[in-house]
Amino acid sequence: MYQNILVPVAPYHPANTQEAIRLAQALRAEGGKITLISALDSIPAYVVDYLPEGQLQKNHADAKASLLEDSKGISDVTIKVVTEEGSAGSTIVEYAKQHKSDLIIIASHRPGLQDFFLGSTAARVVRHAPCAVHVVR
Repeated sequence: MYQNILVPVAPYHPANTQEAIRLAQALRAEGGKITLISALDSIPAYVVDYLPEGQLQKNHADAKASLLEDSKGISDVTIKVVTEEGSAGSTIVEYAKQHKSDLIIIASHRPGLQDFFLGSTAARVVRHAPCAVHVVR
């Protein structure tokens, strides 16, 4: 059983989110915690000037609302929306390191041609995570 489980959820792509949350509940030790996180990509400074006023805050609020909807009816779940420089994969790995997660449960899609060249977020997390990783398909 795990004490500190991290469940990354791609904003607006809740593939297998409910399954990942159910798995986290099953694997959580008594008194353990589950954290749902959405890692928003940072927007380059040269683009920010062209966005409507308040758009970044709206994106953050929308992602948090989506996580709250995904976790509706589930007790003892912490919600975090993180915006960092770099890829979502590196943001998730850094969050797991900083918060001493002992398991990451991440949903993944079937790899397509672009994933062979760029790699998926789940693949990056699996390669670099400081803890166990369970991939849900």
